Amino acid sequence: MSQLLTLTQPDDWHIHLRDGVALKRTVNDAARQFNRAIVMPNLVPPVVNAAQAVSYHQRIMQNLASELSFDPLMVLYLTDNTQAEDILAAHQTGLVKAVKIYPAGATTNSDSGVTDILAKSDVYEVMQSIGMPLLIHGEVTDSHIDIFDREKVFIERTMIPLRAKFPALKIVFEHITTKDAADFVVDADGPMAATITPQHLMFNRNDMLVGGIRPHYFCLPILKRNIHQDALVKVATSGNTRFFLGTDSAPHATDKKEAACGCAGCYSAFSAIELYAQVFDEANALDKLEAFAAFNGPDFYGMPRNTETITLMKKAWQLPAQLDYLDGTITPLLAGEQIQWQIQAG
Repeated sequence: MSQLLTLTQPDDWHIHLRDGVALKRTVNDAARQFNRAIVMPNLVPPVVNAAQAVSYHQRIMQNLASELSFDPLMVLYLTDNTQAEDILAAHQTGLVKAVKIYPAGATTNSDSGVTDILAKSDVYEVMQSIGMPLLIHGEVTDSHIDIFDREKVFIERTMIPLRAKFPALKIVFEHITTKDAADFVVDADGPMAATITPQHLMFNRNDMLVGGIRPHYFCLPILKRNIHQDALVKVATSGNTRFFLGTDSAPHATDKKEAACGCAGCYSAFSAIELYAQVFDEANALDKLEAFAAFNGPDFYGMPRNTETITLMKKAWQLPAQLDYLDGTITPLLAGEQIQWQIQAG
């Protein structure tokens, strides 16, 4: 008899849906399992004001299949030109739930990111007063700093002084990848949280590099040593309420990933909750999955927990090698491989 696991329906607190025709794929893959999702604003051009956020929300909903329900939570992209008034106007829409920091040049479509994070005090003060979370891609971008050290340096250079200067500001350290980040979030004062992706729980840099480069494991922040992977699994499965699900699922067409300059990002939205279930099962912590996936995120954001449920079945199945995307294909994380958990139909 197959093992069943019923959970409060989870949310994804960090996802990339892209725009245009891509939404037909990404929105419905996410809605298949998640009720809500924090939608990243790094479009071209980025979502920087209330009107753009409302328009993007409409485009997302226009691509949602009629049999599915989904609540996209919008985010503003913080730039050097963002003003406190922009935050208040976005907040008043009821659709914008957070503001995102991309250090300029840190990742895909981050060229418009802030050049001096600590210089946006007026914005942070308003966010602190209205309880709007600040979501941070926590890496420095200095060319002389090793790519595997950029998260650790960011903590020392930016996160610690920012946390000290704005003690009541809700901060989410996005897609953490190191023991340094996990320890910082555990010990930090004030309202502090972190999202963790399935790829950073399942893999380390050996998986990406040993025996040949595996481009579909390449993401930013990049996979780190196994000691960091182990630390992430430990905090994710610990029951600590500061950690919650955020896939950072990022769609790139297969030919853009398998190229001389492959795009950074893993597409996990097709099977994300099943991947997380496998990680928690292997850590003998299935009893901690529901809080990580469905409770800690809404509690931190000050939103109600979902009332619907989903049921997972422990039964091996094979992920498709490719999925239709745009005018070609996309390769999902663990394409063509067997995983042990799946959402029960119906």
